[in-house]
Amino acid sequence: MSDVPDGWADELRASREEKDAFFDEHRQSPIPPEDREDFDGLDYFDPDPTYRVTATVTVADSPEPVEMETSDGRTVRYRRVVTFEFEIDGEAYELAGYRQDADDAIFVPFRDKTTGQQTYSGGRYMELEPDETLADGDEVVLDFNLAYNPFCAFSETFSCPLPPEANWLDTTIEAGEREY
Repeated sequence: MSDVPDGWADELRASREEKDAFFDEHRQSPIPPEDREDFDGLDYFDPDPTYRVTATVTVADSPEPVEMETSDGRTVRYRRVVTFEFEIDGEAYELAGYRQDADDAIFVPFRDKTTGQQTYSGGRYMELEPDETLADGDEVVLDFNLAYNPFCAFSETFSCPLPPEANWLDTTIEAGEREY
């Protein structure tokens, strides 16, 4: 677990309220217009600092291309640019981070033991936007409380990358968004 800044849980709740308002009211919401009248917010796990972990970075010397399957049967190409090593409940895990372009945020799709049970069957996502270029041995915070469902969880009109097997965690991550 990483250090938890003052007001962290309040900021997380405020961010969730803002997202719920966007999903409820904005014309670019992934919630189909005909379903918005019944929409009363997304379902979230309670904020839990246990799932805010410090991860050690290993940068890929030459980022390898990875073809990710998507929710509509196509594939999309990313580059595996970094590996994050971290612990949850004393057990070591790894997640790969991906980019399509050099300026993109680091995309971290993952599955865990909640996938298809308590969370969306296609997996969940996190994104990191480091302030500076990452180097081997750097430490970053992975906050699974920020894990979110891709838009395809709300409507089949979206095509979403599915987490590659390298990002299937053999643990339960009861943090972030639940299944809609």
